[in-house]
Amino acid sequence: MDKGQNTGGLMSSAGLVRYFDAEDQNAIRIDPKTVLVFGVLLGVFVQLLSFMA
Repeated sequence: MDKGQNTGGLMSSAGLVRYFDAEDQNAIRIDPKTVLVFGVLLGVFVQLLSFMA
């Protein structure tokens, strides 16, 4: 491959950036702290189940 040839890496992701930057009024909004707490509680629950088995 020629060193002067552009592979288009940045241009190929431009559509994804534009898609995720757009905010939809009907979208579900979840606080990041809520996701973290849910993940921790789920991990604790799975650990408790593994201790019982």
